[in-house]
Amino acid sequence: MKLRKYEPKDINQIVSLFYNTINEVNIRDYNKEQVEVWSQRSKDLINRNDFFEKLYTIVAEKDGLIIGYGNINTDGYIDHLYVHKDFQHMKIGSKICDALEQFAFSVGATSLTVHASITAKPFFESRGYKVLKEQQVCLNNVWLINYLMEKRLK
Repeated sequence: MKLRKYEPKDINQIVSLFYNTINEVNIRDYNKEQVEVWSQRSKDLINRNDFFEKLYTIVAEKDGLIIGYGNINTDGYIDHLYVHKDFQHMKIGSKICDALEQFAFSVGATSLTVHASITAKPFFESRGYKVLKEQQVCLNNVWLINYLMEKRLK
């Protein structure tokens, strides 16, 4: 596996990974209606190359297959961090997060924040992130729980 910066040619694999991860991994923590409305956001992502280029986005690739990706802004906000359904629990998320955190540190961010799903909350807690608050988020009239979490760098 290698980590590299996002390239526009990655968009289709990333959108597929986003959709499939939510439907096959997050389904254990969210109901079918919640997963449906969340994963349908993939339709918007397919036309959002600018979103991935605007943020510091990296992909984990193995034999030409994108097995994970994540992105962060210069303020230390982690927007996406997803790992392919077939590559869960293999430290891929940790390696991506290490790279995102290192980037944030290099540009002077003093803390990291993320809106973590129920599924991702234990992962971020294991990395030293603290829950600031539980949130109810409404997507297309469907409510989902997530957690605003923070990790101080300095």
